[in-house]
Amino acid sequence: MRLSLLSLLVLPFLAAASSGDQMVLSHPQDGPGEPFVPVTYSGKPSLADLLTIESSASIFYSYAREVELSKLFDDKSARTTLLVPTNKAVIALPRKPHEGSAPVREGVILSEAEFDDLSKKNVERWVSAHIIPESPISLAAPGEFKTLLDGKNVTFTLLEGGDQDAPEWTRVVLDGSVRLAAMKEASNGVMYVLDGTVLLD
Repeated sequence: MRLSLLSLLVLPFLAAASSGDQMVLSHPQDGPGEPFVPVTYSGKPSLADLLTIESSASIFYSYAREVELSKLFDDKSARTTLLVPTNKAVIALPRKPHEGSAPVREGVILSEAEFDDLSKKNVERWVSAHIIPESPISLAAPGEFKTLLDGKNVTFTLLEGGDQDAPEWTRVVLDGSVRLAAMKEASNGVMYVLDGTVLLD
């Protein structure tokens, strides 16, 4: 009884709201501007999509979104290899990415703006050390791969006695000790989830 009485009171308001001023969308050919281009699905998610759903790497993506480099993750024309540390690996760092590898000298006082600027530069250096600007790459190939951080290269080393039928990424370590925990392919590159981080110094 009360429900039917309540619906009788609310129904006129809902009807008025639905018949009020409504915005009419014009057709793309009705005026100047860009023509409508439908979104097409490539079959694979972008690196940004993979990072969004990879809960074990949310700290890395949180840092990466603070810098311009994160635009690469959505760029359809970019071919990028991401080396993404797990949350556990980032938490285990003695100094967090925004702090940099060395503390500010004792006695030096930074303003809030200077501290923010320094933190952003530290994050950009750290994130860029985890990006190889090419994809795909052969992890078993000898040699170094340049990262986006000037002067920072990474190497992959084949493990002795690994299962030769296993995927290549499971048979290598990064910089001699960091294991690769997962590999995910994207429409614009490849993402490797690491059990450690790329060390800057």
